[in-house]
Order: sequence, then structure tokens, then C-alpha cells
Amino acid sequence: MQQKAKVTQVVRRTKDVKSIRFRRPKGFNYLFWQWAFITIDNENMQKTEPLSITSSPTEDFLEVTKKLTGHEFSNAMDAINVGDRGTIRGPYGKLILQENHEKICMLSGGIGITHLRSMIRYSTDKGLKTSIILLYFNLFEDSIAFKNDFDEMQNRNLDFKAFITITRPSLAWKGLTGRINMGRG
Repeated sequence: MQQKAKVTQVVRRTKDVKSIRFRRPKGFNYLFWQWAFITIDNENMQKTEPLSITSSPTEDFLEVTKKLTGHEFSNAMDAINVGDRGTIRGPYGKLILQENHEKICMLSGGIGITHLRSMIRYSTDKGLKTSIILLYFNLFEDSIAFKNDFDEMQNRNLDFKAFITITRPSLAWKGLTGRINMGRG
């Protein structure tokens, strides 16, 4: 399915990660852990790239998130504003969370967190009794995408716990540090 959608909100997650929220197109039904081709039209250029859907089906918008790397699509996404339009083609992807799992451990680094945010939000919004542990590592504390979302979800969902670790912490960082490894050494 391919549909035009209007941008309703632009959310700066970190200095180099941005989320774009679209008004969810009618009939665009998706599951968490899915992705779509997003086309951005601006400055007489049309750029398309596959992006993870970071919103949950329980939310009333469709959100995609991208690390801004300086290439053409990133620059087009960085220039997008509320009221602009994009084209969404999808959804794609078949890896989904089964609602009857008792325990899940998720591991992610950096921007790889996008799919997991959708799954955790879905579980929280639906009140599933799945115990979820998230191990999420980043280089710097200012590169933690969705930190506020994870804090809010932990307050609402006692079955969700996020462990965020930084490999190059500042002196101000009071959280976990180091790499996630097999414990050798």
C-alpha cells in the first residue's frame, strides 16, 4: 500500500537522530517491528529509503526515526517540517513479538533501538504481562534515543526495565558504563 501522509510533528531525539510523525493514513495497519519505504519530496528532489516504524500500532500517528548521517536522504529528512508531506509504502517485515511470551531480553546499540521502541510501547500500552529487559548501549549519554520514552514506560509498566550503558561517559554520567560483553577477562 502506498499513501501520502502529512507531517504532524518533528521530534529531535538526539543531536543526530530525528523522528518524523505522520498523520496515520487511513487503512494503514501495521504491527510493531515493521518498516516502510518513506519518500520525501523537497527542493525538487525525491528521496526514498526504508525506515523502521518506531510508533506502536496503539498510537494515533505513524512515526519513523533516522540517524542523520549527512547523505542526501538524511539531509532531506533533516529539512522536513510540520505540514510537509511524504509518501509511505508498506508495511513490510514479519518478525513480531508474540503476546504470550513471559520473558524477553532485548539487546541494542545506538540507532538499532528503533524497532524495539515500537515493541516496548505496544507491550506497555496493551498492559501485557511480558517481562521485558532492555540492554541498550551508546557511546555517549547525549546519543541515547528514546531515553524519555523508556523512562516513562518504566514508570507505567513494572514488567519493563531498561539498562542503559555508555562506553564513553562524561564525568557527569551517573549510570552504567562499559561495553556489554560475555563477561570474560
